[in-house]
Amino acid sequence: MKILGDEDLNDGGLMAVAIDALEAAFLARAGDRLISPPRHHVSFGDRGDLVFTIGGILGEAPLAGFRVYETFGGAEHCQIVAVWSVDDARLKGIVLGERLGSLRTGAIGGVAIRHLSAPDARSVGILGSGAQARTQLAAAAAVRKLERARVFSPDEKRRAAFADEMERALGLEVVPVGSAREAVDDADIVIAATASRAPVIHAADLKPGVHINTVGPKTCDGHELGLDIADAADVIATDSPEQTRAYASPFFLAGSGHEHRMADLADIMAGRAGGRGSPEDTTLFCSVGLAGTEVVVASAILDVLGAPA
Repeated sequence: MKILGDEDLNDGGLMAVAIDALEAAFLARAGDRLISPPRHHVSFGDRGDLVFTIGGILGEAPLAGFRVYETFGGAEHCQIVAVWSVDDARLKGIVLGERLGSLRTGAIGGVAIRHLSAPDARSVGILGSGAQARTQLAAAAAVRKLERARVFSPDEKRRAAFADEMERALGLEVVPVGSAREAVDDADIVIAATASRAPVIHAADLKPGVHINTVGPKTCDGHELGLDIADAADVIATDSPEQTRAYASPFFLAGSGHEHRMADLADIMAGRAGGRGSPEDTTLFCSVGLAGTEVVVASAILDVLGAPA
């Protein structure tokens, strides 16, 4: 059994590993071979919750596992992901820390960009400069031949640091800019990974044919995108329609008329639902974090990093 921590997951090449693992997971979902029941919360009163997700894949090399994380107050947080080989009951390994979750969410965004954005997309507008923005941009660069990116977040020093770090890491031009509108102007791909509970961009800010990933708040109580973007979108997809219906506060598209046309990304990948039909189509992906997929990503990483047989 191998135990990995955040320091073991800093290799930039692991994003491609995670994206490939999630490609397989979404196709397994389309074929009813992915195990991913909704999250389960266990309350510890006003101190917070323990949150559990179970995941796995059936097939030739079935695997199973779980993730648990907490919502307790405190400066440090740590989640645990454990993976078993179903055929021989072997515990393949355990991954500790926060990086796996960011890597998994970024890779889901990468899968969406691969299947929904224009194949010749070269530019990205990024809203946010935190961990999710970093992994989302890394994933976009892994699936598209990007040439440039612009980033906006309210803190000038943070967006400048983000631009410098990601330009060096990815080998593409990353420019910090002074407004959300400037970041997304004429962008082929827009990544919204903010903490804002009020819309930071609207449909008029975007060009026809753009693809948008929204990673930040997405409830009726607060959402980072204007609802007019859903109005303009030719395709709306998510990684888990079931999870959008399980939000404690209703999902931001509830009651808008758009929730009924939101497709499962797995169905688009399998050809059972329509995706981008023309270069002028606007596509919107609502990332909610398909429960259980951390296990699939952890298993692939454990294999790559040499978990013992």
